[in-house]
Amino acid sequence: MSETDALRALMEADRWIDRVGSQRNHLPEKTELTTLEGELRSLLKALQDAQGEIDPIQRAYEDAASESQRLKKREVDLATTLATSTGNARELGAIHTELDHVRELLGACEDRELELLLGLEPLEEVVVALRAKAQPELVRRTELQSQIVALEGSLNEELVSLREAREQRASALSPELLARYDSAFVRVGTSGAAQVDAGRCDGCRIALSPLDFDRWKAQPSGSFLSCPECGRLLLP
Repeated sequence: MSETDALRALMEADRWIDRVGSQRNHLPEKTELTTLEGELRSLLKALQDAQGEIDPIQRAYEDAASESQRLKKREVDLATTLATSTGNARELGAIHTELDHVRELLGACEDRELELLLGLEPLEEVVVALRAKAQPELVRRTELQSQIVALEGSLNEELVSLREAREQRASALSPELLARYDSAFVRVGTSGAAQVDAGRCDGCRIALSPLDFDRWKAQPSGSFLSCPECGRLLLP
């Protein structure tokens, strides 16, 4: 194999490695996952806000319900005492007065309890709706995470194989030519060589000047001109 063919083979190997690496780093599943996680964060914030509104109302409702139960018990106790009392008119009057007051308080407390309950219902409906919306997205997130792990594993295996093949192709070059190639590769990435296509370096896509193009065409076999723009070794 000529050095030109060996250099081209190494260039193609590095370009394939770059393509597969780019594919691994730009999986559409990753883009979808990023978007999905943004939506889930928004849903979580909305859920936290709704829950933040619910919590004080829920506590107030529970306090009102507890107070209603206390007043109901007191009402029953007073009514029982009144029904069975053998006390004088003054004592009976006091019980009547307290019973009326308790019933007044109970009515106000039950009204407050109902008001709070009616305030809770729409907020709880919001929470239920948010959770219902989040559920399929949580399932999809798990699916995407599994798919990404599987795809990355497969692409990583392919990269290992490609890099092994790359090392074999690199060994076919002379140390001097490989050093030039690697120097360009480190500087620009993707590959350390490029082909001339319609007078342009297909690595940086910059057109060669007429003088550089003539020099490239006139170079002897086995000699490689560097692109004056990106430094890649130019192949015919």
